Amino acid sequence: MPGLTRIETIATASVFVALAVLGLKAGAWWLTGSVALFADAVESVVNVAAALAALAAIRVSARPPDADHPYGHAKAEYFSAVLEGALIIVAAVLILHEAWGAWQAPRMLDQAASGLLVSAIATGINAGWSAFLFRRGRASRSPALLADARHLLADVVTSGGVIVGVALVALTGQAWIDPALAGLTAVNILFSGWRLMRESVGGLMDEAVAPEALGRIRALVAKHAEGAIEAHDLRTRHSGRFTFVEFHLVVPGDMTVTQAHEICDRVEAALKAELDTAIITIHVEPEGKAKHQGVLVL
Repeated sequence: MPGLTRIETIATASVFVALAVLGLKAGAWWLTGSVALFADAVESVVNVAAALAALAAIRVSARPPDADHPYGHAKAEYFSAVLEGALIIVAAVLILHEAWGAWQAPRMLDQAASGLLVSAIATGINAGWSAFLFRRGRASRSPALLADARHLLADVVTSGGVIVGVALVALTGQAWIDPALAGLTAVNILFSGWRLMRESVGGLMDEAVAPEALGRIRALVAKHAEGAIEAHDLRTRHSGRFTFVEFHLVVPGDMTVTQAHEICDRVEAALKAELDTAIITIHVEPEGKAKHQGVLVL
């Protein structure tokens, strides 16, 4: 796919995977007539929509900064993640609705074995693709890929519950088991969707890096800012795949601009080696601006 980045290629593949799984799950529902399998297939429709939204967000976020967006478009991925969280919740509510209807009027299933086999194949595909998306999403720090991975994982949990329910109905003849397990898995999906939306909103609100990452940043600045007096007012935030780091570096009053710049270069190189997608801003200040004299303090 010429012109596409690796992340865009993965997101494009997610759309085709979602379409294939949707076709399989629709086939499983058609074979069995199971309301739970129908709800599972409907959730796959949401998966297709979510995969398309993730692809669109990734393409927008890949655009370079421009006059209207000087800090880039990376936050577009968070909008996709929020949308996916909302879609997960919608799917869970739909499953609960269908499960309630089946609970009130339970029925035995047709061709349960065939339907279970088809559904299991679809679930296996989703599980494998979700694991791949988690690896690539963490490696590239892509909120959209991670959101898609969590969405698929929630779908795997749902499908697993549905498969167990259909199998138990076929083995025991107890039709009520099908909607009961579908309802339980829907509750789990609701929790997953809420967690995803909460994390995405944190990114939109310029949430700081985790305490562990902040500690590493402080240590690297202290180690590589030799020649400076101190560094203070350290601030960090996430924006999609990027981590923004900003602080004030106090240097001796008689230090030349070239020498101060060399210190900044060392610190920036160390931070970028630790945070591959870091955007670093250092404000150099004279000795009189120090807040804690004599030591490098963050």
